[in-house]
Order: sequence, then C-alpha cells, then structure tokens
Amino acid sequence: QASWKDNAAFIASPWLPSPFSQWQWQNWTSAFQLLLPSLANSIFVAGLTTVVQLTISIGGAYFFARRKMPGASLLWGAFVILMMLPAVLNIVPLFMVLKSLSLLNTLWALILVGIAAGQAFNLYILRNFMEDLPSDLFEAAEIDGASHLRQIQHVVLPLSLPIVGTLSILTFLANWNEFLLPLLVLRDHDLFTIGVRLIYLDGEYVRQWGQLMAAFLLAAVPLFLIFLFTMRWFVKGLSEGAVKG
Repeated sequence: QASWKDNAAFIASPWLPSPFSQWQWQNWTSAFQLLLPSLANSIFVAGLTTVVQLTISIGGAYFFARRKMPGASLLWGAFVILMMLPAVLNIVPLFMVLKSLSLLNTLWALILVGIAAGQAFNLYILRNFMEDLPSDLFEAAEIDGASHLRQIQHVVLPLSLPIVGTLSILTFLANWNEFLLPLLVLRDHDLFTIGVRLIYLDGEYVRQWGQLMAAFLLAAVPLFLIFLFTMRWFVKGLSEGAVKG
C-alpha cells in the first residue's frame, strides 16, 4: 500500500492505506519505465549464466563421477577448497583481470564471472548425485556403443532432472541478486542490472517513497513467478538429494 502514496501521505501515515481516490498511479508507471531496461539486463545475464553454467557443470560432474584418471582426486580437492574461499577476496584481482580483457562496463563480464563462480558448488552437488546412479545403466549404454555425450543425454539428464532443476533455480536467483560485481563493473545506466538500478532510485537528497516501493515490488515479481511455477521441482530436487539407496 505504500507504493500508492506520495511522500506527504507516506510520511504522515506509512502503515495505513490511503483512500482509493488518492492513489498515485504514476508511482507504478514511473517505476516500470525506469526498471524495464534493468529487468531485461538481469533476465539476460541470469538466464544465459544459468544455462551455460549448468551445462558445463553437468559435463564436469560426469567426468569426476564416472571417469577415473591420475590426479582427478587432487583436482577435485582444489574445487572443494575454492568453495571455502570468500568471494570478496577475489574482487581486486578479478577487477584487474576484467580490465586487462577489456570487459569492464559490459554485461559479458557478469556472465563470464557468473559462469565460473558457481562451478565449484554445482560440481560438488552434481558429482555426489551422479555417483549414486546405478553403474549398470552406464555399462549397458557402453555396450550399446553410446558415447559419453550420449550417456549424459540419455542416462544422466533424465535421472538428474530434479537436482538440475533445483540448481537452476538457485543459480538464477544468485545471479539475479548479484550486487557487488555489477556495482563495480558497470558504468552506463543502460547496462545496470536490477540491484544496482534500485540503489540509484534511492535519491541522494529526496526519496520518492511511493516510487521506490513500487520498484521493489516490480523487482520481486520475476522471483515470485519462478517460485510459483517451479516450487514442485525445487522441493523434489531437495528430497531426491536427501534420500539415497
């Protein structure tokens, strides 16, 4: 109800609703016009990052779970160590790498970093899940002449859809809510993601409370829709990972 008020009405009564005749519809129209480019940027970054990140993670998890080779355990330990490092420790070297690659002030910087940043966690979850898949299925596929790509396509993916769906939701949410890296990397307002745009809506001297609250609600709508239509997959993925044998 705060999104329908002007500043005077909000300050006078922030909690009680205003009469319908005093609703400020322009708060929503202004918020939508300001957020629309940032919503598109966030959907593009989070969506593409999720697809590419999960694709690479599935291939990597299959390698660690089904293929044994010298040094694989050492490489796996390196991935586990990466999960323990706070992401903020990499900010300065990461900024310098992006600068040397001329990726500053581009959405591709967010996409490439997002793809790399989630690999350790996804590999850890997917590898443990794939190790519990029946070996007989892979042996039967090899007898039929299936390549590794075919085994991933016809054996791994159908059995791993619940956990892959859960990781897809978590990956999308993590990239959607990313704030620090876009704040440091992006300079053009047309490239801002939703988190950075919301900060810039908070005026330096005067806060338009109604417009700000409308913007917060609009930013939450995509997340609400994701949970509304994918909650069954999310819960199923969590329960699949909790039960073994």
